[in-house]
Amino acid sequence: MPPVAESAVCGAHPPIEHEQGQRQVFCGLAGIVWLHRKIQDAFFLVVGSRTCAHLLQSAAGVMIFAEPRFATAILGDRDLAGLADCNEELDRVVTELLARRPDIGTLFLVASCPSEVIKLDLDNAAARLAREQQGRVRVLAYSGSGLDTTFTQGEDTCLSALVPELPRAAAGATGATDALLVLGTLPDVVEDQFRRLFEALGIPALHFLPPRRGSELPPVGPGTRLLAAQPFVGGTAAALVERGATLIEAPYPFGIEGTRAWFAAAAAAFDIPAARVEEVTAPAVARAERGLERYRAELAGKRISFLPDSQLEIPLARFLQRECGMELIEVGVPYLDRRMMSAELNWLPAGVRLTEGQDLERQLDRLRADRPDLTVCGLGLANPLEAEGLTTKWSIELVFSPVHGFDQAADLAELFVRPLNRRARLAF
Repeated sequence: MPPVAESAVCGAHPPIEHEQGQRQVFCGLAGIVWLHRKIQDAFFLVVGSRTCAHLLQSAAGVMIFAEPRFATAILGDRDLAGLADCNEELDRVVTELLARRPDIGTLFLVASCPSEVIKLDLDNAAARLAREQQGRVRVLAYSGSGLDTTFTQGEDTCLSALVPELPRAAAGATGATDALLVLGTLPDVVEDQFRRLFEALGIPALHFLPPRRGSELPPVGPGTRLLAAQPFVGGTAAALVERGATLIEAPYPFGIEGTRAWFAAAAAAFDIPAARVEEVTAPAVARAERGLERYRAELAGKRISFLPDSQLEIPLARFLQRECGMELIEVGVPYLDRRMMSAELNWLPAGVRLTEGQDLERQLDRLRADRPDLTVCGLGLANPLEAEGLTTKWSIELVFSPVHGFDQAADLAELFVRPLNRRARLAF
Protein backbone atom coordinates (compact mmCIF):
# COMPACT_ATOMS: atom_id res chain seq x y z
CA MET A 1 0.00 0.00 0.00
CA PRO A 2 1.50 3.40 -0.94
CA PRO A 3 1.87 6.09 1.76
CA VAL A 4 -1.30 8.06 2.37
CA ALA A 5 -1.35 11.47 0.75
CA GLU A 6 -1.34 14.41 3.18
CA SER A 7 -4.58 15.76 1.75
CA ALA A 8 -6.31 12.47 2.50
CA VAL A 9 -5.85 12.76 6.26
CA CYS A 10 -6.17 16.47 6.97
CA GLY A 11 -9.80 17.19 6.14
CA ALA A 12 -12.64 17.96 8.51
CA HIS A 13 -14.13 15.02 10.33
CA PRO A 14 -17.82 14.02 9.93
CA PRO A 15 -20.35 15.87 12.10
CA ILE A 16 -20.97 14.22 15.46
CA GLU A 17 -24.52 13.50 16.60
CA HIS A 18 -24.96 13.34 20.38
CA GLU A 19 -27.47 11.00 21.97
CA GLN A 20 -28.68 10.52 25.53
CA GLY A 21 -30.90 7.75 26.78
CA GLN A 22 -30.83 4.09 27.65
CA ARG A 23 -27.41 2.48 27.13
CA GLN A 24 -26.41 -1.13 26.58
CA VAL A 25 -22.80 -1.71 27.61
CA PHE A 26 -20.75 -4.36 29.38
CA CYS A 27 -19.51 -4.03 32.98
CA GLY A 28 -16.09 -2.47 33.72
CA LEU A 29 -15.10 -5.57 35.69
CA ALA A 30 -14.55 -7.24 32.30
CA GLY A 31 -11.17 -5.49 32.09
CA ILE A 32 -9.86 -7.98 34.65
CA VAL A 33 -10.17 -10.68 31.98
CA TRP A 34 -7.15 -9.32 30.09
CA LEU A 35 -5.41 -7.34 32.84
CA HIS A 36 -4.85 -10.36 35.09
CA ARG A 37 -3.16 -12.18 32.23
CA LYS A 38 -0.93 -9.22 31.42
CA ILE A 39 0.35 -8.26 34.89
CA GLN A 40 1.65 -11.64 35.92
CA ASP A 41 2.27 -10.96 39.63
CA ALA A 42 -0.99 -9.07 40.24
CA PHE A 43 -4.20 -10.27 41.87
CA PHE A 44 -7.61 -8.62 41.39
CA LEU A 45 -10.00 -8.87 44.32
CA VAL A 46 -13.45 -7.60 43.38
CA VAL A 47 -15.50 -6.35 46.30
CA GLY A 48 -18.98 -7.04 45.03
CA SER A 49 -21.98 -9.33 44.79
CA ARG A 50 -22.54 -12.88 43.60
CA THR A 51 -23.54 -11.35 40.27
CA CYS A 52 -20.03 -9.86 39.99
CA ALA A 53 -18.50 -13.27 40.73
CA HIS A 54 -20.71 -14.92 38.12
CA LEU A 55 -19.74 -12.31 35.52
CA LEU A 56 -16.03 -12.94 36.04
CA GLN A 57 -16.42 -16.70 35.99
CA SER A 58 -18.48 -16.52 32.82
CA ALA A 59 -16.31 -13.95 31.03
CA ALA A 60 -12.92 -15.38 31.94
CA GLY A 61 -13.80 -19.06 31.79
CA VAL A 62 -12.49 -21.83 34.04
CA MET A 63 -8.72 -22.21 34.20
CA ILE A 64 -7.91 -25.88 34.69
CA PHE A 65 -4.14 -25.91 34.93
CA ALA A 66 -3.52 -22.67 36.84
CA GLU A 67 -5.28 -20.92 39.69
CA PRO A 68 -6.73 -17.66 38.36
CA ARG A 69 -5.46 -14.38 39.76
CA PHE A 70 -8.85 -12.85 40.45
CA ALA A 71 -11.61 -13.48 42.96
CA THR A 72 -14.67 -11.83 44.50
CA ALA A 73 -15.09 -10.82 48.12
CA ILE A 74 -18.86 -11.18 48.20
CA LEU A 75 -20.96 -8.55 49.93
CA GLY A 76 -23.87 -10.22 51.68
CA ASP A 77 -27.21 -8.88 52.84
CA ARG A 78 -25.80 -7.76 56.21
CA ASP A 79 -23.04 -5.82 54.42
CA LEU A 80 -25.49 -4.10 52.11
CA ALA A 81 -27.82 -3.28 54.98
CA GLY A 82 -25.00 -1.72 57.03
CA LEU A 83 -25.31 -4.37 59.78
CA ALA A 84 -21.74 -5.67 59.40
CA ASP A 85 -18.32 -4.02 59.34
CA CYS A 86 -17.21 -4.56 55.75
CA ASN A 87 -13.66 -3.42 56.51
CA GLU A 88 -13.15 -6.13 59.14
CA GLU A 89 -14.35 -8.79 56.72
CA LEU A 90 -12.23 -7.36 53.91
CA ASP A 91 -9.12 -7.41 56.14
CA ARG A 92 -9.79 -11.06 56.98
CA VAL A 93 -10.22 -12.04 53.32
CA VAL A 94 -7.06 -10.19 52.24
CA THR A 95 -5.00 -11.73 55.05
CA GLU A 96 -6.11 -15.23 54.07
CA LEU A 97 -5.51 -14.52 50.38
CA LEU A 98 -1.96 -13.24 50.88
CA ALA A 99 -1.11 -16.14 53.19
CA ARG A 100 -2.29 -18.60 50.56
CA ARG A 101 -0.78 -16.74 47.60
CA PRO A 102 2.67 -15.44 48.61
CA ASP A 103 3.47 -14.85 44.91
CA ILE A 104 1.18 -11.80 44.77
CA GLY A 105 3.21 -8.62 44.21
CA THR A 106 0.35 -6.18 43.58
CA LEU A 107 -3.14 -6.57 44.98
CA PHE A 108 -5.91 -4.56 43.36
CA LEU A 109 -9.09 -3.98 45.35
CA VAL A 110 -11.70 -3.48 42.64
CA ALA A 111 -14.85 -1.52 43.44
CA SER A 112 -18.13 -2.67 41.93
CA CYS A 113 -21.63 -1.25 41.74
CA PRO A 114 -22.64 -2.72 45.16
CA SER A 115 -19.51 -1.51 46.97
CA GLU A 116 -19.91 1.97 45.51
CA VAL A 117 -23.61 2.13 46.37
CA ILE A 118 -22.86 1.48 50.06
CA LYS A 119 -19.95 3.97 49.91
CA LEU A 120 -17.27 1.47 50.89
CA ASP A 121 -13.99 3.43 50.85
CA LEU A 122 -11.59 1.05 49.13
CA ASP A 123 -8.91 3.73 48.70
CA ASN A 124 -8.53 4.02 52.48
CA ALA A 125 -8.79 0.25 52.83
CA ALA A 126 -5.97 -0.20 50.31
CA ALA A 127 -3.77 2.32 52.14
CA ARG A 128 -4.44 0.59 55.47
CA LEU A 129 -3.70 -2.87 54.10
CA ALA A 130 -0.53 -1.62 52.34
CA ARG A 131 0.77 -0.27 55.67
CA GLU A 132 0.05 -3.59 57.35
CA GLN A 133 2.02 -5.39 54.64
CA GLN A 134 5.04 -3.12 55.30
CA GLY A 135 6.05 -2.99 51.66
CA ARG A 136 5.84 -6.72 50.95
CA VAL A 137 2.76 -6.28 48.74
CA ARG A 138 1.56 -3.16 46.91
CA VAL A 139 -2.17 -2.70 47.55
CA LEU A 140 -4.14 -0.36 45.26
CA ALA A 141 -7.81 0.35 44.62
CA TYR A 142 -9.72 1.28 41.49
CA SER A 143 -13.28 1.25 40.21
CA GLY A 144 -14.54 -1.41 37.82
CA SER A 145 -18.13 -0.31 38.33
CA GLY A 146 -20.74 -0.87 35.68
CA LEU A 147 -21.88 2.70 36.35
CA ASP A 148 -19.15 3.96 34.00
CA THR A 149 -19.71 4.77 30.34
CA THR A 150 -18.21 1.60 28.90
CA PHE A 151 -16.50 -1.59 30.02
CA THR A 152 -13.00 -0.71 28.78
CA GLN A 153 -12.86 2.08 31.35
CA GLY A 154 -12.00 -0.69 33.79
CA GLU A 155 -8.53 -0.79 32.27
CA ASP A 156 -8.22 3.00 32.31
CA THR A 157 -9.09 3.25 36.01
CA CYS A 158 -6.72 0.38 36.82
CA LEU A 159 -3.78 1.96 35.01
CA SER A 160 -4.61 5.37 36.51
CA ALA A 161 -4.23 3.78 39.95
CA LEU A 162 -0.71 2.72 38.97
CA VAL A 163 0.43 6.19 37.84
CA PRO A 164 1.24 7.57 41.35
CA GLU A 165 3.37 4.46 41.93
CA LEU A 166 5.57 4.98 38.85
CA PRO A 167 9.15 6.01 39.72
CA ARG A 168 10.31 9.39 38.54
CA ALA A 169 12.59 9.15 35.53
CA ALA A 170 16.17 9.97 36.42
CA ALA A 171 17.65 13.00 34.64
CA GLY A 172 20.57 12.41 32.29
CA ALA A 173 23.71 14.53 31.97
CA THR A 174 21.96 17.09 29.77
CA GLY A 175 18.52 17.00 31.33
CA ALA A 176 15.57 14.62 31.41
CA THR A 177 16.17 11.16 30.01
CA ASP A 178 14.33 10.61 26.71
CA ALA A 179 12.11 7.52 26.63
CA LEU A 180 9.01 6.21 24.88
CA LEU A 181 6.16 4.88 27.02
CA VAL A 182 3.56 2.78 25.15
CA LEU A 183 0.25 2.95 27.02
CA GLY A 184 -2.45 0.29 26.96
CA THR A 185 -2.61 -3.47 27.43
CA LEU A 186 -1.19 -5.45 24.52
CA PRO A 187 -0.88 -9.23 24.14
CA ASP A 188 2.69 -10.33 24.78
CA VAL A 189 3.20 -11.43 21.17
CA VAL A 190 2.21 -7.96 19.91
CA GLU A 191 4.34 -6.20 22.52
CA ASP A 192 7.36 -8.25 21.44
CA GLN A 193 6.80 -7.35 17.78
CA PHE A 194 6.48 -3.67 18.62
CA ARG A 195 9.59 -3.77 20.81
CA ARG A 196 11.69 -5.18 17.95
CA LEU A 197 10.50 -2.49 15.54
CA PHE A 198 11.02 0.38 18.01
CA GLU A 199 14.52 -0.87 18.79
CA ALA A 200 15.29 -1.12 15.06
CA LEU A 201 14.16 2.50 14.67
CA GLY A 202 16.63 3.58 17.33
CA ILE A 203 14.24 4.67 20.10
CA PRO A 204 16.60 5.47 23.01
CA ALA A 205 14.55 3.80 25.77
CA LEU A 206 11.27 1.92 25.62
CA HIS A 207 8.70 1.00 28.29
CA PHE A 208 5.17 -0.42 28.32
CA LEU A 209 2.32 0.29 30.73
CA PRO A 210 1.05 -2.02 32.06
CA PRO A 211 4.27 -4.00 32.44
CA ARG A 212 4.32 -7.77 32.56
CA ARG A 213 5.11 -7.63 36.27
CA GLY A 214 3.87 -5.03 38.72
CA SER A 215 7.33 -4.90 40.25
CA GLU A 216 8.72 -3.51 36.96
CA LEU A 217 6.82 -0.23 36.75
CA PRO A 218 8.25 2.13 34.11
CA PRO A 219 9.68 5.53 35.07
CA VAL A 220 7.99 8.74 33.95
CA GLY A 221 9.20 12.32 33.75
CA PRO A 222 9.64 15.36 31.48
CA GLY A 223 11.58 13.33 28.90
CA THR A 224 8.84 10.72 28.53
CA ARG A 225 7.00 10.63 25.19
CA LEU A 226 3.64 8.93 25.61
CA LEU A 227 2.17 6.84 22.78
CA ALA A 228 -1.28 5.29 23.31
CA ALA A 229 -1.87 1.83 21.89
CA GLN A 230 -5.52 1.82 23.01
CA PRO A 231 -8.03 4.67 22.60
CA PHE A 232 -9.75 4.12 25.97
CA VAL A 233 -6.86 5.13 28.27
CA GLY A 234 -7.53 8.88 28.29
CA GLY A 235 -7.65 9.18 32.08
CA THR A 236 -4.31 7.45 32.46
CA ALA A 237 -2.80 9.57 29.69
CA ALA A 238 -3.94 12.74 31.46
CA ALA A 239 -2.40 11.55 34.75
CA LEU A 240 0.89 10.78 33.00
CA VAL A 241 0.91 14.20 31.33
CA GLU A 242 0.51 15.74 34.80
CA ARG A 243 3.67 13.89 35.79
CA GLY A 244 5.59 15.46 32.91
CA ALA A 245 5.03 13.12 29.98
CA THR A 246 4.25 14.48 26.50
CA LEU A 247 1.41 12.85 24.59
CA ILE A 248 2.11 11.98 20.96
CA GLU A 249 -0.96 12.42 18.76
CA ALA A 250 -1.25 9.43 16.46
CA PRO A 251 -3.82 7.06 14.98
CA TYR A 252 -3.98 3.61 16.54
CA PRO A 253 -2.01 0.60 15.30
CA PHE A 254 -4.87 -1.26 13.63
CA GLY A 255 -4.18 -2.37 10.07
CA ILE A 256 -1.25 -1.42 7.88
CA GLU A 257 -2.06 2.27 7.49
CA GLY A 258 -2.72 2.94 11.16
CA THR A 259 0.29 0.96 12.38
CA ARG A 260 2.66 2.69 9.97
CA ALA A 261 1.38 6.12 10.99
CA TRP A 262 1.65 5.12 14.67
CA PHE A 263 5.32 4.22 14.29
CA ALA A 264 5.93 7.32 12.17
CA ALA A 265 4.50 9.58 14.88
CA ALA A 266 6.74 7.99 17.51
CA ALA A 267 9.78 8.32 15.27
CA ALA A 268 9.04 11.98 14.54
CA ALA A 269 8.92 12.67 18.30
CA PHE A 270 12.54 11.49 18.50
CA ASP A 271 13.63 13.20 15.25
CA ILE A 272 14.08 9.88 13.45
CA PRO A 273 13.80 10.39 9.66
CA ALA A 274 10.70 9.16 7.83
CA ALA A 275 12.96 7.25 5.44
CA ARG A 276 14.20 5.18 8.37
CA VAL A 277 10.62 4.32 9.33
CA GLU A 278 9.88 3.13 5.80
CA GLU A 279 13.07 1.05 5.76
CA VAL A 280 12.39 -0.63 9.11
CA THR A 281 8.69 -1.32 8.53
CA ALA A 282 8.86 -2.35 4.85
CA PRO A 283 9.22 -6.13 5.46
CA ALA A 284 6.33 -6.14 7.96
CA VAL A 285 4.18 -4.05 5.59
CA ALA A 286 4.84 -6.50 2.74
CA ARG A 287 3.85 -9.47 4.92
CA ALA A 288 0.71 -7.67 6.06
CA GLU A 289 -0.29 -6.80 2.49
CA ARG A 290 -0.01 -10.44 1.44
CA GLY A 291 -2.05 -11.60 4.43
CA LEU A 292 -4.73 -8.94 4.09
CA GLU A 293 -5.27 -9.38 0.37
CA ARG A 294 -7.21 -12.64 0.75
CA TYR A 295 -9.87 -11.00 2.94
CA ARG A 296 -10.38 -7.76 1.05
CA ALA A 297 -12.51 -9.38 -1.64
CA GLU A 298 -14.81 -10.86 1.03
CA LEU A 299 -15.26 -7.55 2.85
CA ALA A 300 -15.26 -5.04 -0.02
CA GLY A 301 -18.66 -3.44 -0.56
CA LYS A 302 -20.18 -4.94 2.60
CA ARG A 303 -22.11 -2.48 4.78
CA ILE A 304 -21.28 -2.28 8.48
CA SER A 305 -22.63 -0.49 11.56
CA PHE A 306 -20.94 -0.12 14.96
CA LEU A 307 -23.06 0.21 18.09
CA PRO A 308 -21.27 1.98 20.96
CA ASP A 309 -19.54 -0.47 23.28
CA SER A 310 -15.75 -0.83 23.41
CA GLN A 311 -14.37 2.59 22.38
CA LEU A 312 -12.48 0.87 19.54
CA GLU A 313 -15.21 1.71 17.06
CA ILE A 314 -13.58 4.65 15.24
CA PRO A 315 -10.14 3.14 14.52
CA LEU A 316 -11.69 -0.20 13.55
CA ALA A 317 -14.17 1.53 11.24
CA ARG A 318 -11.32 3.46 9.67
CA PHE A 319 -9.39 0.24 9.02
CA LEU A 320 -12.36 -1.57 7.51
CA GLN A 321 -13.35 1.33 5.24
CA ARG A 322 -9.92 2.48 4.04
CA GLU A 323 -8.08 -0.84 3.84
CA CYS A 324 -10.84 -3.41 3.33
CA GLY A 325 -13.35 -1.45 1.25
CA MET A 326 -16.34 -1.77 3.60
CA GLU A 327 -19.08 0.86 3.59
CA LEU A 328 -19.65 2.54 6.95
CA ILE A 329 -23.32 3.15 7.78
CA GLU A 330 -23.10 4.24 11.41
CA VAL A 331 -20.16 4.46 13.83
CA GLY A 332 -21.39 4.81 17.39
CA VAL A 333 -19.03 5.44 20.30
CA PRO A 334 -19.88 5.43 24.03
CA TYR A 335 -18.05 8.75 24.45
CA LEU A 336 -15.62 10.68 22.31
CA ASP A 337 -12.32 11.71 23.86
CA ARG A 338 -11.21 14.21 21.23
CA ARG A 339 -7.66 14.44 22.53
CA MET A 340 -7.20 10.68 22.22
CA MET A 341 -9.07 10.39 18.91
CA SER A 342 -8.07 13.53 17.01
CA ALA A 343 -5.72 11.74 14.60
CA GLU A 344 -8.40 9.15 13.74
CA LEU A 345 -11.40 11.40 13.19
CA ASN A 346 -10.10 13.03 10.02
CA TRP A 347 -9.66 9.60 8.42
CA LEU A 348 -13.37 8.81 8.53
CA PRO A 349 -15.34 9.42 5.31
CA ALA A 350 -17.49 12.54 5.24
CA GLY A 351 -20.80 10.72 4.78
CA VAL A 352 -20.66 8.37 7.75
CA ARG A 353 -23.17 8.77 10.59
CA LEU A 354 -21.01 9.35 13.68
CA THR A 355 -22.81 9.23 17.04
CA GLU A 356 -21.62 9.77 20.61
CA GLY A 357 -23.58 8.31 23.51
CA GLN A 358 -26.60 6.13 23.01
CA ASP A 359 -30.35 6.19 22.88
CA LEU A 360 -30.78 2.45 22.49
CA GLU A 361 -34.29 2.34 21.08
CA ARG A 362 -33.61 5.05 18.48
CA GLN A 363 -30.36 3.37 17.48
CA LEU A 364 -32.07 0.00 17.08
CA ASP A 365 -34.73 1.64 14.93
CA ARG A 366 -32.03 3.05 12.64
CA LEU A 367 -30.28 -0.32 12.55
CA ARG A 368 -33.45 -2.12 11.50
CA ALA A 369 -34.01 0.44 8.78
CA ASP A 370 -30.40 0.28 7.54
CA ARG A 371 -30.12 -3.54 7.57
CA PRO A 372 -26.29 -3.56 7.31
CA ASP A 373 -24.47 -6.73 6.30
CA LEU A 374 -22.67 -6.74 9.67
CA THR A 375 -23.31 -5.11 13.04
CA VAL A 376 -20.61 -4.83 15.70
CA CYS A 377 -22.21 -4.71 19.14
CA GLY A 378 -22.08 -5.90 22.73
CA LEU A 379 -22.96 -9.38 23.95
CA GLY A 380 -26.33 -8.26 25.30
CA LEU A 381 -27.58 -7.21 21.87
CA ALA A 382 -25.95 -9.80 19.60
CA ASN A 383 -28.35 -12.72 20.05
CA PRO A 384 -31.56 -10.63 19.82
CA LEU A 385 -30.27 -9.01 16.64
CA GLU A 386 -29.30 -12.40 15.19
CA ALA A 387 -32.87 -13.53 15.89
CA GLU A 388 -34.04 -10.60 13.74
CA GLY A 389 -31.87 -11.81 10.87
CA LEU A 390 -28.98 -9.38 11.37
CA THR A 391 -25.40 -10.67 11.33
CA THR A 392 -23.40 -9.55 14.37
CA LYS A 393 -19.86 -9.44 15.70
CA TRP A 394 -19.10 -9.29 19.44
CA SER A 395 -17.14 -6.13 20.14
CA ILE A 396 -15.51 -7.50 23.31
CA GLU A 397 -13.64 -10.11 21.27
CA LEU A 398 -11.83 -7.28 19.48
CA VAL A 399 -10.49 -5.98 22.81
CA PHE A 400 -8.65 -9.05 24.08
CA SER A 401 -7.65 -10.66 20.76
CA PRO A 402 -4.19 -9.98 19.25
CA VAL A 403 -5.28 -7.49 16.56
CA HIS A 404 -2.74 -4.64 16.78
CA GLY A 405 0.15 -4.21 14.39
CA PHE A 406 1.27 -5.27 10.94
CA ASP A 407 1.41 -9.01 11.52
CA GLN A 408 -2.11 -9.06 12.97
CA ALA A 409 -3.78 -7.01 10.19
CA ALA A 410 -5.00 -10.14 8.39
CA ASP A 411 -6.21 -11.68 11.66
CA LEU A 412 -8.17 -8.50 12.38
CA ALA A 413 -9.86 -8.62 8.97
CA GLU A 414 -10.64 -12.31 9.42
CA LEU A 415 -12.55 -11.59 12.63
CA PHE A 416 -15.05 -9.63 10.52
CA VAL A 417 -15.12 -12.21 7.73
CA ARG A 418 -16.09 -15.06 10.07
CA PRO A 419 -19.64 -13.94 10.94
CA LEU A 420 -20.34 -13.17 7.27
CA ASN A 421 -19.17 -16.67 6.30
CA ARG A 422 -21.23 -18.18 9.12
CA ARG A 423 -24.35 -16.41 7.86
CA ALA A 424 -23.67 -17.58 4.30
CA ARG A 425 -23.30 -21.20 5.42
CA LEU A 426 -26.50 -21.08 7.47
CA ALA A 427 -28.55 -19.49 4.68
CA PHE A 428 -31.02 -21.81 3.05
